[in-house]
Amino acid sequence: MTLLTGRRERRQPAPAPSRGPGRPTPLTDQRVRLSAGAVALLCTALAARGNRVGACEQRLFRAVNEVPDALYPPGWVVMQLGTLGAVPAAAVAALLAGDRELAGRLVTAGSVTWLLSKGVKLVVRRDRPAILLPGTRGRGRDAAGLGYLSGHAGVAFALGAAALPRLGRRGRVLVLAAVPAVALLRVYVGAHLPLDIVGGAALGLAVEAGLDMLTPLREEAQPAVGSHRNSASLRLRNP
Repeated sequence: MTLLTGRRERRQPAPAPSRGPGRPTPLTDQRVRLSAGAVALLCTALAARGNRVGACEQRLFRAVNEVPDALYPPGWVVMQLGTLGAVPAAAVAALLAGDRELAGRLVTAGSVTWLLSKGVKLVVRRDRPAILLPGTRGRGRDAAGLGYLSGHAGVAFALGAAALPRLGRRGRVLVLAAVPAVALLRVYVGAHLPLDIVGGAALGLAVEAGLDMLTPLREEAQPAVGSHRNSASLRLRNP
């Protein structure tokens, strides 16, 4: 063809080699998230036992806790994203958006994290900052019970991790900003020390990852049950 037309053929560039669909990354691999959350939970729990508060943790706490009081009114609103009431609220929002599967994941991840946080508190038994650090600035109602770990941080991270893959760009930005804010605000109001919120975040991520790993098993089991029922009905119809 080049001799007849006098034109040179243009060679198409070779396509770049693909990495293969579905290859997990550290953020999408449930095993990585579960392992990282479990390790962080164990390390922070061991460091917090015996009401130990290191010098570095004290400095971090003071830096956040001594922020001016003007931040409290809007901060209180953001903190509600880590309460138990945020679990059904998030699930209702998912239902209104037409995502029933996400609604179920939000309810399960948030509720399981909240319940487990109560058990971890009884094991580690670390007091609140007002008892451990003199001069702690408390804002709002005094937090009752034990300090490690932060249930607010746990619930917020569990809900955020479950919702993040289903959100658009703006939704992801909001979640990535709001979830860490909930944890830091718990330090700001004097309810938790830094290790408390790290432990809570680790628990929430581990719970969400563990539930995410169980989801494919449930989805595989449902078609298997359905196929057994169909085969049984065929045998009844064709004796």
